[in-house]
Amino acid sequence: MGITRSQIFTSEQNRLSSLFKAMAHPARIAILQHLSRQQGCICNDLVNEIGLAQPTISQHLKELKTMGIIKGEIERVKVCYCIDADTWEQITQELDFFLQEVKPNC
Repeated sequence: MGITRSQIFTSEQNRLSSLFKAMAHPARIAILQHLSRQQGCICNDLVNEIGLAQPTISQHLKELKTMGIIKGEIERVKVCYCIDADTWEQITQELDFFLQEVKPNC
């Protein structure tokens, strides 16, 4: 049995790839931008702001939440989402390190 493609890369490379993938959709960028301007919001706020269907917004929220980029707290019968400050700081540091490490040479 052979190795999987992810096994030939370092854990850091796999993690960065997963983070980039989680944020590599315009809807997710729009969600993060909206959340950065709010104390927190619910899915319907994002539906109204971004203009996508509720199930589509929910799927994007799920992807961001799975990676720990956002968190959701239950407020009565709704979930209020916000950017996880600790994870965002870690992402910022990892991205900064990556951009400093990889420099164009031509």
